[in-house]
Amino acid sequence: MQGLSCEMPSTTPAAGLRSVAGWALLANVKRLLAATLLLLCLATLSTYAATFTGSLDRDTITLGESATLSLAFSGGTPGTVPTPPEVPNLQITFSGNSQEITTINGQFSATVSYNFTLTPRQPGDFTIPAITVDVAGQKLATQPLQLKVLKPSPPPPAAIQSGSQPAFMRLLLPKKEIYVGETIVAQVQIYVRNGLPISNFQTTGFPAEGFTIGKQIEGQHRLVQVGTTTYAMIPVNIALQAVKAGSVTVGPYTANAVLGSRDPFDMFFGRSSEQKQMVLATESQPVQLLPLPREGVPPEFNGAVGTYSMSVTAGPTNLAVGDPITVRVQLSGRGWLDALALPAQPAWHDFNTYPPTSKVETTDSLGLQGTKTFEQVVIPQNADVKALPPFGFSFFDPDQKKYRRLEQPAIALVVRPAGAAATPTYLAGPRTGSDNPTPSQDIVANKQRLGTLAQIGAPLLLQPWFLTLQGLPVLAFLGAVVWRKRTDNLANNPRLRRRRHVAHEIREGLNHLRVQAEQNNSEQFFATLVRLLQEQLGERLDVPASSITEAVIDEQLRPRRVPETTLAPLADLFQKCNLARYAPVKSSQELTDLLPQLEAVLANLQEIEA
Repeated sequence: MQGLSCEMPSTTPAAGLRSVAGWALLANVKRLLAATLLLLCLATLSTYAATFTGSLDRDTITLGESATLSLAFSGGTPGTVPTPPEVPNLQITFSGNSQEITTINGQFSATVSYNFTLTPRQPGDFTIPAITVDVAGQKLATQPLQLKVLKPSPPPPAAIQSGSQPAFMRLLLPKKEIYVGETIVAQVQIYVRNGLPISNFQTTGFPAEGFTIGKQIEGQHRLVQVGTTTYAMIPVNIALQAVKAGSVTVGPYTANAVLGSRDPFDMFFGRSSEQKQMVLATESQPVQLLPLPREGVPPEFNGAVGTYSMSVTAGPTNLAVGDPITVRVQLSGRGWLDALALPAQPAWHDFNTYPPTSKVETTDSLGLQGTKTFEQVVIPQNADVKALPPFGFSFFDPDQKKYRRLEQPAIALVVRPAGAAATPTYLAGPRTGSDNPTPSQDIVANKQRLGTLAQIGAPLLLQPWFLTLQGLPVLAFLGAVVWRKRTDNLANNPRLRRRRHVAHEIREGLNHLRVQAEQNNSEQFFATLVRLLQEQLGERLDVPASSITEAVIDEQLRPRRVPETTLAPLADLFQKCNLARYAPVKSSQELTDLLPQLEAVLANLQEIEA
């Protein structure tokens, strides 16, 4: 057999360009030959019977992985792309087609394959039913296919200690006994072998029955020693609030990630190198959720759990019956601040009360520590009111395992009857003898001359400026009535207040995003982007914004039949935000290009029925 020889290309720039041009020409020739062979093959196969088969690249996968379904046609092709039937909890996405041409003893054969990516949403056994298509008037069908999806599981401890695992995760809980309403911070620790890049990290599941899942915040990376191997550890802190009593299990936390690097030469030619798709999972943690004690419950307790302090102010304190007093209550501490509400105050029976407004200011990234400020308008009904009664607030302290009560003393008031005003006092100086008036004459002489005559002007009642001036109080009164009705409507409609607040937040946030994109501040840009999506989704779904995660797409939006034209770009934005944690965007233009997509998504979300 004659051997093959090759010649090293010249190292000069001109020789290099000629070599690249030659390879490009050769590639074009190959494409032309392939197209010609395909046409000849199809012409030859027109006299043969068509065949249709379906196959899976693998029939057993782990939740978080994907399988490929190939529908192969030989001897003919259908007029349209075949569509597999829908399978519950199995996402089927068309991923393109491929062609294969072979020649045996001068006979051409061609196979056209349509490929679909199968992504399961839960573990179990799935059946892809038979698929029937029409090829040149001939009915063809595949056989049913079986796909088994396994539940993700953590690697054995021995594999972790030996360092054979390139990556793994652990789940840590601060305690195993938690009271209903209490908030804790769970931590997922992601371990990646030091020096091994990680990308496309995406959470696929975090079952936490009995809990409400809040914000997820990535912590500071650090190097740790596990066995004999050094790993980069990435902590992710997750806020959890217990909502029902019982024995439950938290976890496993599952995710997908791509480990490895891409060789620069392979990247130039579009080939991946040393990359591995991995499914990561933590162990599960048993937890006991305890009900709140039934003994010693304060009268005004309304479900607050945590550790809090309180301050109360009110003003004005000198007013008339019917005048409003603004009571400001600040609750500071640690707990689920969004769920805090003011308790009813039975001692305030001599006041008309209006629903309070509230504002939350947090001091930590998870939103579990800070201050919630309430403002409530109360109006005294009579002049016998001498003070604003004491204000009480109670909560359950899970650290001390008992109820605690906070009380603000009564605030003194001066309430005057409606319309009452102080009687003016007139002071007069002493009269002296020189102050006596001069006696007047009984008869006054007639005036001999009339003096200068002057024209009398129109009376004030007919002056335009006077009439306009009289109308101003009426207009002011009508404006005050309209303003008062608008204020009452807002006070009685928390959804409307939140919608207006979110609209304001989005306008301000979009302005911040443009500035952050110009400054190429990638981390702050994506943090603001996620916050805007959470605020808009939380307002539409009437849930706390801090509880919004990517899972809301499948759990709430799809059941509401939100169009895919809205869900697809929304999921894409969440995925880009997740990717930005580990592969920050370095171009200001790339950040700017995301703004139109975000504005379109927010506009579509505003059309979702509340």
